[in-house]
Amino acid sequence: MKPKNKDGKKEPGRGAKRRRLDMVVATVLILLVLVSSVWVGKMTAAGAITTWLVFIAAFITALTTGFGALPFLFTKNISKSWLGYGNAMAAGLMLGASIGLLWEGTEIEGVSVPALRTAVGAVIGGVLVYVIHGALEKRKENFSIGEIRGANAVKMLMIVGIMTAHSFAEGIGVGVSYGESSSFGVFITIAIAIHNIPEGLAISLILIPRGSSVRAAAGWSIFSSLPQPLMAVPAFWFVLAFKPFLPFGLGLAAGAMLWMVVKELIPEAKAELSAAKVYTMMTLTALAMIAFQLVIH
Repeated sequence: MKPKNKDGKKEPGRGAKRRRLDMVVATVLILLVLVSSVWVGKMTAAGAITTWLVFIAAFITALTTGFGALPFLFTKNISKSWLGYGNAMAAGLMLGASIGLLWEGTEIEGVSVPALRTAVGAVIGGVLVYVIHGALEKRKENFSIGEIRGANAVKMLMIVGIMTAHSFAEGIGVGVSYGESSSFGVFITIAIAIHNIPEGLAISLILIPRGSSVRAAAGWSIFSSLPQPLMAVPAFWFVLAFKPFLPFGLGLAAGAMLWMVVKELIPEAKAELSAAKVYTMMTLTALAMIAFQLVIH
């Protein structure tokens, strides 16, 4: 029985209220992106490439990460098997993104030995995640995010933390691109904004089956991309100083994601699904992610 209000009418259930609030947050998010995009377009067309323009452009890329959670507005019931499918899809998305980052790092022009910088970053990224994960595992019984505790909370923190580290390199990329030319800056902003949507989906695939709301998943997805506007501005000011760090940053993010895929996501997916299903879904998702990156670049 649903609780009744003072007029004797049944109040909406908790699930209905949650979905309604999720819809409001989604609408606000979409409007923010649209309004900001129109403003950036007008400023760019007028030739006014300012610090504020670079910040707002990079902020748009952060907001679009939240779009990855929106498909879950239309999914009311998430069964336990979603953990397996979600982990397999997230593994594929992160694997495809990692391959794209490694390739992008080796292709950066105007930087000496970009392949070596990228490789060093990848190794350090994997080692850092291993150390951090080990420290969190020792405290997982006392660790919580909202109402979610233990191993699931650690998993959620790891995925958000890794994607946040990834965003530092992308923020530098936005700032450097605007420092080179306005047209190149707009192109890179659009590419990263679109690229961030499946990354937000990867985060949501981990968070929502473990009890997170759609708006919380969108919020954490956006949070993971906040380094983009924060790093874009100094990179725009000091293009030459920041550009050499790009290969290392991209490699660092790729290494961290690859560790998460191999050590966490694949084993968890195989606990719920057969190995054939896991690897098939992961491969198809990774190939789709790589194809997607090739198209937008």
